[in-house]
Amino acid sequence: MQPSHKKPHNARTTPNATTTEYRGEAGQPRLAIVTGGTRGIGAALSARLAKLGYRVIAVYRTSGGAAEGTGVLPVQCDISDPQAVAAFADQVLDEHGTPAVLVNNAGINIDRPFLELTGADWQRVIDTNLSGPFHLIKAFAPAMLAAGAGNIVNIGATTGIRPRSNGVNYAASKAGLLQLTKCLATELAPAIRVNCLIPGMTETDELITRFRLDDPEHRAAVLAEIPQRRIGSPDDIADALEFLVSAHSSYLTGQKLIVDGGQFMW
Repeated sequence: MQPSHKKPHNARTTPNATTTEYRGEAGQPRLAIVTGGTRGIGAALSARLAKLGYRVIAVYRTSGGAAEGTGVLPVQCDISDPQAVAAFADQVLDEHGTPAVLVNNAGINIDRPFLELTGADWQRVIDTNLSGPFHLIKAFAPAMLAAGAGNIVNIGATTGIRPRSNGVNYAASKAGLLQLTKCLATELAPAIRVNCLIPGMTETDELITRFRLDDPEHRAAVLAEIPQRRIGSPDDIADALEFLVSAHSSYLTGQKLIVDGGQFMW
């Protein structure tokens, strides 16, 4: 699908200035978009928003999987491709209306020592983890502003606030995402709130494999670093998202919310 060159879409919703949330035409459920929304933490975020009554579009790149919960529509889009994002945004605005919530969760990780990292490795991670959210926000913010309300949650990483070896591309992308959050929170206020949700160690297939959490010795070493003495679940992250999209956080913008059991409080 080729992106169109239409003027920004007019609002199709009625804003509520107090909660910065709104419902669609004729009281239709609010629309939420979750990138990387069919697997791992993203699937839990999609399911939670659907449970809250949102119509959810769960974006995936190569494997749709099975987004949990009713009210979730999996849609394929490579968010690292600006033209694909523009076409996706046009289709969403035409067929579904203005999103009330945009969750930039999709991300990739290529762990290599810096001297072995190629330019392609660097660019691939930056294009997905940082440029992807930039293009998505750029595509949907005009409609949100026209509606007078919107809520953007960028999913960061502890690596973006605490450096580590063999992951400079990922760390740089997530640190950049945090600063993108803060800058846009000032530029898009007061209509749109922008926050960064940072998960700590979370029980997903990817992290179980990467950190060998299925090995009792490795798991014990990880738990020793977490004051809560447990590894988080995707639902813990979904709980935080539920807060960030609710009226209870209506005075919160430009902030990072770290959900890590206290591991990186220092």
